[in-house]
Amino acid sequence: MPYPEMMVAPMREDLVRIGFEELRSADDVDRVLGDDDAEGTTLLVVNSVCGCAAGAARPGVYLSLQGETRPDQLTTVFAGQDLEATERAREYIAGYPPSSPSIALFRDGQLVWFLERHRIEGSTPHQIAATLQNAYLEHCG
Repeated sequence: MPYPEMMVAPMREDLVRIGFEELRSADDVDRVLGDDDAEGTTLLVVNSVCGCAAGAARPGVYLSLQGETRPDQLTTVFAGQDLEATERAREYIAGYPPSSPSIALFRDGQLVWFLERHRIEGSTPHQIAATLQNAYLEHCG
């Protein structure tokens, strides 16, 4: 059962206020990730209400975007809230079990990099930011 929207609104806003587009339906996800002619890079954050999302993932994502190299498009789905959107996003993250929070990087419509929850838990925001920046340098340059 999803949490009341008034409780999760601030958690959504953490990413929206720094330029992320919320994908709240399966159609939204398909519009962004289902384009076979897609060019450039897209970061997809699978947001969550859990403590590691609040304490590490979202702050780490914010810090990672302070560098010169960054993805062209910033998107997010909210696990446990926007159920259809999250399920559809996970279809594009083939080969990995469902994980939230998690962070996926797509290049020209293809998944090229993925950070699972087990690699987020126990990490600091700065460690996550450094990991993301390395992925940006490899795939967004």
